[in-house]
Amino acid sequence: MIRTALTAVLVVMVAACSPTDNTATTTLISSTATTAKVTTTPAPETTTTTDTEFPATVEADNGSVTIDERPTSVISLSSTATEMLFAIGAGSQVVAVDDQSNYPAEAPTTELSGFTPNLEAILSYEPDLVVITFDPGELIAGLETAGVPVLSYTAASTIDDVYRQMEALGTATGNLEAAEATNQKIQADLEEIVEGSAGAGAGVTYYHEIDALLYTVTSSTFFGEIYGLFGMANVADPADEDGSAFGYPQLSEEYVVASDPNIIYLANVLYGESAESIASRPGWDVMTAVRRGDIVELDSDVASRWGPRIVDFAQSIADGLDGYQEG
Repeated sequence: MIRTALTAVLVVMVAACSPTDNTATTTLISSTATTAKVTTTPAPETTTTTDTEFPATVEADNGSVTIDERPTSVISLSSTATEMLFAIGAGSQVVAVDDQSNYPAEAPTTELSGFTPNLEAILSYEPDLVVITFDPGELIAGLETAGVPVLSYTAASTIDDVYRQMEALGTATGNLEAAEATNQKIQADLEEIVEGSAGAGAGVTYYHEIDALLYTVTSSTFFGEIYGLFGMANVADPADEDGSAFGYPQLSEEYVVASDPNIIYLANVLYGESAESIASRPGWDVMTAVRRGDIVELDSDVASRWGPRIVDFAQSIADGLDGYQEG
């Protein structure tokens, strides 16, 4: 189950980077690893007023979607969308979220699946808006036939995509002003974190591990862009120079060891990986990051979602750089 969930997340990420017709616009050996500190900002309180004039038309990956009235029974089949909805103050409008939506704590988690959705089960909640990340085939068509507006947003390719999706959900739920304020805070927080690192990341090489099969990210991805804010260099970039892996190449052990990154960031801690497991891999003990203990254990959810907690992800990168400099 865990491996299936991780694979599904990777599929969604790669799909987001595949060519699409998206017309929406966007403005040591040591067992002691750096454990990323995760801090969260409470979502704004939901109000009963709306700053959107309905009917409202919203741009999504599935085209222009018109929402006749402010929704009061929203279903989110995307853990990222769930975080966004609560961050912009639309939490009280959400009646159900999928089984992977484990944040925030007050989210109404159900057995609904965002990867193998059941149309009948979704409709049983009588939704007036459904937000998804993945359509296995007939989900959007089925919801449209039932008269339920659906917004589909795949994984962000850039930070601007995060802002675009947040504002779109703000418009769709009547919380645009809160969405804009949330975006402004994210941008300000990112700038503060990067400035606080005082250039410590310039030229520092890193390897970001998605799973034990050695799938990773390059600088061309959304996650790579955040590392890039610190001036860090991604050892995986040469492995996907032609873009055939859409920024998510699978590396070989020989490649990773030979690249000898300064810092290793683990996004798969939830799935059993750790500083200890990395150090125990045959041949990996010669790597500088392993010998020095510059292995950062990321929060796997934060490191796989492109919502408001990208600020926490950036802070985790900064924490890793702090440990590297101190070492």
